[in-house]
Amino acid sequence: MISFSLTDIIIIALFFLTVILIGFIPGKSDDQESYLLSGRKLGLFLFVLTNVATWYGGILGIGEFTYSYGILSWVTQGLPYYIFAILFALFFAGKIRKASLFTIPDKLEEKYGRNAGIISSAIIFFLVSPAPYLLMLGTLIAEIFGVSKIIALIAGVFISVIYLFRGGYKSDIYTDVFQFFVMFAGFIILLVSVWSNTGGYEFLENNLPATHLQFTGGTGWLYILVWFFIALWTFTDPGFHQRCYAAKDSKTAVKGIIISVFFWALFDFLTTSTGLYSRAVLPNVENPSLAFPLLAEHTLSPGLKGIFYAALFATIISTLNSFLFLSATTFSRDLIMKISGNRDESKIVKNSRLGLFVSSAIAVVIAYYVDSIIEIWYLTGSICIPGIIFLIAGAYYEKLRIPEKFVLPEIIIPVLMSIVWIFFRENILAEVEPMIIGMFTALIIHTSGIIYKKRIIKK
Repeated sequence: MISFSLTDIIIIALFFLTVILIGFIPGKSDDQESYLLSGRKLGLFLFVLTNVATWYGGILGIGEFTYSYGILSWVTQGLPYYIFAILFALFFAGKIRKASLFTIPDKLEEKYGRNAGIISSAIIFFLVSPAPYLLMLGTLIAEIFGVSKIIALIAGVFISVIYLFRGGYKSDIYTDVFQFFVMFAGFIILLVSVWSNTGGYEFLENNLPATHLQFTGGTGWLYILVWFFIALWTFTDPGFHQRCYAAKDSKTAVKGIIISVFFWALFDFLTTSTGLYSRAVLPNVENPSLAFPLLAEHTLSPGLKGIFYAALFATIISTLNSFLFLSATTFSRDLIMKISGNRDESKIVKNSRLGLFVSSAIAVVIAYYVDSIIEIWYLTGSICIPGIIFLIAGAYYEKLRIPEKFVLPEIIIPVLMSIVWIFFRENILAEVEPMIIGMFTALIIHTSGIIYKKRIIKK
């Protein structure tokens, strides 16, 4: 059972109020570049802080994963992302900034045609669903304030979205900067406290299941491989593309991502270590997604516990508000604009604000009916990524680009194959994951397109 002192409640309430006030600092913007990309003037300092803060919204999922499987959490949720983020920085970040577009579907439309832009918009709209982050935020709000799940979800959306209507992406950036410092401070406090009370590695070794300190965590290598495939999300992550488009120049985009990897590794050390301590100190937790909060309840005194909860909220909200804004941008600039053909800037900004309402409502519904954070991540990545990953690479590298006649099949068929495999895998080859099927299908289609193009050129 988690309890809170008046001091804890005041600290948490002040955190919420500060986030909202900071979010309203930027003035109202009604032109497209300013509202969607902060005028493309994002410097290195702000780039790094918003990039790091936005990447960690699934904090309760990380706690659940680490509590259940140990350092496998870092092997699947940390290591592959460092690798692919560095590759993204070296091979894509600069090119994306030079393109000076707004979204991934903009680039796909530019290189593959209008239909590719529209259908990829629908894929990305689901890919950037804020639902898992809202689920985490609602779970914490309900636990602290004792309200129903639906009330907690609505309150969570309100705290995360209210300032975005006015300031757009600049409000997102400003709040992320504040939350960056809060999230690091909270986890440092908890890790230092539990380490002081229990001991170091020897304590963990004596009190954890043996598999928790193994890279595989007792699972198979095929399972780990799938998570590496899911980490390809890095190349298709609209947030990465958004921040590169918003950077003041190409060097800022490249350096910003590489520097971010250092801070991700540092924060991963804090969260993974804390998750291991949670399992060692509290071995019989019924709901592993509450591993971090329950450890804080066991370890921290009033006041410090309030700071740690503010850190949890900061980690979630910094991602939730970014995904809400990305989802709204996808709704307005990609779906509505590309379908209607109306490119009026004032309409795009107006529709983005409408998109915030639509995205928030959809997120509330999904979060209300789905209980597993990891399940949402796993299914979303497995279904959506195969349909666009190779096309994005081809959009920036001519040698990897395929003719338009292959594009729609590559977007649609791998997605359908992943969905079908989810329902029928138990009857065929249960150990083969849906994403492997989707990626293999996309690779066949894309390779066929490249071969076809080469034959046409030779003729």
